Amino acid sequence: MLITSDFEVPQPVEQVWDYLLDVPRMAPNLPGTELTEVVDEDNYKGRVSVRMGPVSLRFAGKATIVSRDESSRQVILEAAGAEERGKGQASMTLTATLTKSAGGTLVMVAQDLTIAGAAAQYGRGMITDVTKVLLGRFAANVAEDIPRWARGEERTGKAAPASGFSIGLAAAMAALTRVFWRFFGSNARRHATKGA
Repeated sequence: MLITSDFEVPQPVEQVWDYLLDVPRMAPNLPGTELTEVVDEDNYKGRVSVRMGPVSLRFAGKATIVSRDESSRQVILEAAGAEERGKGQASMTLTATLTKSAGGTLVMVAQDLTIAGAAAQYGRGMITDVTKVLLGRFAANVAEDIPRWARGEERTGKAAPASGFSIGLAAAMAALTRVFWRFFGSNARRHATKGA
């Protein structure tokens, strides 16, 4: 499934580009992510943990930067992993493109995601909502950490865990909003058609 989203970071494009390519520094900004090994500047091993209600998912796998184009400010990353205590698998191709914006840098993200196992039971809507919630938190963490990174300061603390309750609540609110607008939007169109 293809999930697209974007976020803005209030720093210059060049600085955000260099920061995002500093994977050991950048990775902990995504809740639930733990980098376990730096193989080289393009290959990494790690874990991703997310708790959704009664289901706790923990994937171990690897990520590879397959392309980085400084002129277009685009990076492509491929990641794949398997559940540590289950039969689930996940793979993703992530493309991030940076452009200058009035507020600093606009980061456009396209994630081509394939999930099998327990996580797949949630369906496209819930997975999309959870992914967008996590990306929102990632964006806030990046914006907060870049100034410290630019000053040469060490990262403070560890990555925040991907809390099932808060992520589930935010994703549920996004789903309710989507249903609300779908329902009222279709009713508004129906009334407009009757009135025409």
